[in-house]
Amino acid sequence: MQILILIFQILTWQALSQGLVTTAPNPELDLPSKGLCAHRGAMTHYPENTLVAFQAAIDQGAHMIEFDVHLTLDQHLVIIHDETVDRTTDGQGAVADMTFQEIRRLDAGSWKDPKFANEQIPTLRETLAMMPANIWLNVHVKNTEGIGKLIAEEIVRQDRTHQAFLACSKVVAEEAKSEHPEIKICNMDRQSSNWDYIHLTIDQKADFIQLKGEVSDEYLKMTKHLRKKDVRINYFGTDDPEKIKWLFNAGVDFPLVNNITESIKVCERLGIAPITPIYREH
Repeated sequence: MQILILIFQILTWQALSQGLVTTAPNPELDLPSKGLCAHRGAMTHYPENTLVAFQAAIDQGAHMIEFDVHLTLDQHLVIIHDETVDRTTDGQGAVADMTFQEIRRLDAGSWKDPKFANEQIPTLRETLAMMPANIWLNVHVKNTEGIGKLIAEEIVRQDRTHQAFLACSKVVAEEAKSEHPEIKICNMDRQSSNWDYIHLTIDQKADFIQLKGEVSDEYLKMTKHLRKKDVRINYFGTDDPEKIKWLFNAGVDFPLVNNITESIKVCERLGIAPITPIYREH
């Protein structure tokens, strides 16, 4: 019996190595090749960068979700766009000058609508933990010394390296990769320089780029060149249906949108299906 098992294992290995059979794909790694990125979650109808906004984006079938990370005074990673809490909470002050406890006491929902009262500023840990395993996570890193290392550690700790990437400067990217080389990067340096930006991104071997500004026929040359180098292409940002359609046709993979609820309908009309979320078992 043992001899038969051994023979079976040898034959199976030979078949795999010769490509005669394949192993079953892992659905967690089957990430979308194109679609929409929900900018700060479903921020048109929900308070941006909150768990309720992220859940709404997931429910709408977003292919990628973007969120912003800052460090508090006591080195906690929190999700907020601005350097201060003034615009999106009932508090005042710089995030970097506040402790985590001070941040957590703030109401981050009422400014959008009273029905979101007491929504809190989430942590990176909470945000990653709630995400499906089959969408891209666009982690926009604010430039603070030491933040790249801390974010990379949390991504690795939660086993999200297959889907999460840091949208950051070269300095932060180098800091993160020095700790965990497998971390994916979207180069955010020199975004307004067009071809210089593209060449820099390729030279850095970044996984993503984020184009922005006025779109033109030159985009066709840029996206073609980037695709040859296996760089995935984001675009910031629009909710205009015709522009979204044009961007996809021009080779952009993931336009960033504020109104994922309406913009996802554009994807469906173009044959790009919303994502059905797959969650890991805990």
